[in-house]
Amino acid sequence: MGKEKNPRRVAENEALAKAKMLKTSPQKLNLVAELIRGKKVEKALADLTFSKKRVSDDVRKCLQSAIANAENNHGLDVDSLIVAEAWVGKNITLKRGRPRARGRFGKIMKPFAEITIKVRQVEATTAGERA
Repeated sequence: MGKEKNPRRVAENEALAKAKMLKTSPQKLNLVAELIRGKKVEKALADLTFSKKRVSDDVRKCLQSAIANAENNHGLDVDSLIVAEAWVGKNITLKRGRPRARGRFGKIMKPFAEITIKVRQVEATTAGERA
């Protein structure tokens, strides 16, 4: 007895990874996610490694996690993976403040974001589409 196995949330040739609570705004994170969309994973990892954006290290870790999920959990070939999708979402926002002149209060918002990366195994003919 026991519970039934959960159905897969992605297709048979795809794998997913998600990074939450990244200390950056979703707008800044989306600039980094745009660097890797549609690229082969080797090229995307190289671009993230040499990017000057602070959050690119966290995105690189999430991409490496998606690659590891594809290889270990789903048995996909790492050499034929592309970044199929990379989307960004909002997370919590810490509300802080600072006293200002004449008794006023300046709001300081400290946003957090999350990123989801989906990698897909493709045939060798279409693997270099945007590389």
